[in-house]
Amino acid sequence: MTLTSPTGGAGTETAAPTTPEQRLALLEARLTALQAERDQVLAETVGTSSGDIADRAVNVEANIRLSLLDERIAGLMDEIDAFKHSDHSDDVVSLGDAVTLDLGDGPETFVVGSVEQAATGVEVLTPGSPLGKALIGAKVGDTVTYSPRAGVSLDAKVVAVS
Repeated sequence: MTLTSPTGGAGTETAAPTTPEQRLALLEARLTALQAERDQVLAETVGTSSGDIADRAVNVEANIRLSLLDERIAGLMDEIDAFKHSDHSDDVVSLGDAVTLDLGDGPETFVVGSVEQAATGVEVLTPGSPLGKALIGAKVGDTVTYSPRAGVSLDAKVVAVS
């Protein structure tokens, strides 16, 4: 399993982190990259208020981009904090873990976390999603029930955690 570069470089891949320390380092590297991107966008927004309408439109777009980056950075900082305070034992699902589930069609592997932790060929379950919420704290062998939408209830069996 490989992960795309934390800086988002095209075609750059690294080995998937296997320990909590490696997962945390990946998240922190992604945070650093986002903060550097934010600094670059901030530099683009700082300028004079003079210019024609097109010049001001570019500044508006940069401000919108800056706001979106701020949201991603805040979310990632929250995720890093939650990751640091979660139980990373071998048989309990926690933030950043790769978890193998049986959703009824055989085993499938997911990463519990943000898209920042997405691995090539492995889907991400965000901790705020119905299934993600049900999985956090579940143990290998547990069957969790979650509701993807009103009136629908589904089960998932935790097969493995790594």
